[in-house]
Parts: sequence; structure tokens; C-alpha cells
Amino acid sequence: MVSPALGLPTLAVVEWPETHNDRVDEWYGLHWKTRALLACASGRSFIWIDDEIGDGDREWVSAHHDGRALLYRVEPQIGLRHNDFPALLDLIQSLPAESR
Repeated sequence: MVSPALGLPTLAVVEWPETHNDRVDEWYGLHWKTRALLACASGRSFIWIDDEIGDGDREWVSAHHDGRALLYRVEPQIGLRHNDFPALLDLIQSLPAESR
């Protein structure tokens, strides 16, 4: 879990849908997780850390999500590194205390 390492309480886990609409995702160049994450966020700020985030995901989130979002891509062979945490902490610390 990443949240304790950032000094946060244990955070909710996204329940992935059993099925997803591949046609919509492919048409817009989305990762299959994108629309489910936005539905779970419900306009709240969120950070998505993944090794498969692409431009289509960024564009979709920008167009369909009212809250703040950080889509943070990591290299699949490496994952999160120590020097990745400042960018994540910057977003967290910029949020109002009641949103953390």
C-alpha cells in the first residue's frame, strides 16, 4: 500500500468492473481502468499510478473529471522510486486538509 508511506490513512480500493466496453476504450485510446477510476472518484481529487497510462487517458480525465487528478506513469520494470514521491506529495499537500 502506498498511502501509509505517504503518511495517509488506508485509502479505498477500486472495485474493478467484471466487464468493460472494449469498443469505447479502444475508440478513445483508453486504458480499461480509466472510466472505472473516474466513476469511483466521483469528482474528487485522485492520483492514479500505473505503468500503462497514455495520452488518451490524460485527455479523457481532463475532459470528464471536475476534480484534480494526477495521472502518474511509472516504468513497468522499475515501479515507484524514491524520487517519484515529491510529485505525489506536492499534489496531496496542495489539497485542502478535509480532502486528504
